[in-house]
Amino acid sequence: MDRDAAVLDDPVGESLRGHHAHLARRLGVAATYPPEVATFSAVTSDPDPEEWADLARLLGRGELADMFSCPAAPPPDWEPVFVLEGRQMIWPGGRPDHPGADDIEVVELGADSVPEMLDLVARTHPGPFWPRTHELGTYLGVREHGALVAMAGERLRPPGWTEISAVCTAPEARGRGLAAHLVSALVSRVVARNERPFLHVAEANTGAIALYERLGFDTRTPVTFRGFRTP
Repeated sequence: MDRDAAVLDDPVGESLRGHHAHLARRLGVAATYPPEVATFSAVTSDPDPEEWADLARLLGRGELADMFSCPAAPPPDWEPVFVLEGRQMIWPGGRPDHPGADDIEVVELGADSVPEMLDLVARTHPGPFWPRTHELGTYLGVREHGALVAMAGERLRPPGWTEISAVCTAPEARGRGLAAHLVSALVSRVVARNERPFLHVAEANTGAIALYERLGFDTRTPVTFRGFRTP
C-alpha cells in the first residue's frame, strides 16, 4: 500500500486542516465547509460525544451532516439521510496521454460561469455542487456555440493529493470523449505541481468506473458515503 496515500483515509479532515483551512468553519476539533461551498464535515477518527455536540452546534439544528467516508457513527439521535457505496481511485503517477480530438478547446471556469455550471450539474447529477464549490480548486469546461456542455474540476485537497470531481457532460454532447479529455487535462495540471490525482465514484456508476480505469486510475479502497440530519 502506498504510505503517502494514508491521508486519503480522511480526505475531508485533511483538506480542512490544510489546503482548505481558509474555508474551514470550526468548533473545537469538529470542522465543516460553508454550506454554499460544500456540505462535507469532519471529526476525528474516534470522536467523543462532545465532538459530535460541537459539530451539531456548528451546523445548526436539523441540518445535513455529510460525513463523506468517515466510518465513525454519530449519536443515535442523528437521523440517517443517505448511505452510498463507492470506491476511491488513485492515479499511479506520470502524465497522461490526452484522449479525444486535438481541436477540443478547454477553458477555465470562474465565478462568472457559476449559473451555467449549476445548470449543467442539475441536468447531469455528477454529485454535490453548490454556488461556491468552484472555490475549492480549478474547474475546466468545454463550450460549444457558447454553451457549457462538459466540465470537471478539483475538490478535496489533502496533502500531496487533489481530488477530481464534478465530471459531467450534457446529454447532447456525450459519446465524444469530452469527459476523458477534461479529466486528463486536470491530471496533467495536478501532476505538474507535484501532486497526485484521486477521485471517488459511486459503485453503481459502472460507466464512470470503466472510464477512469481506461484513463489509468487504480482502485485504492471501497468507501461508504454517509449523511445524517443533526438533532
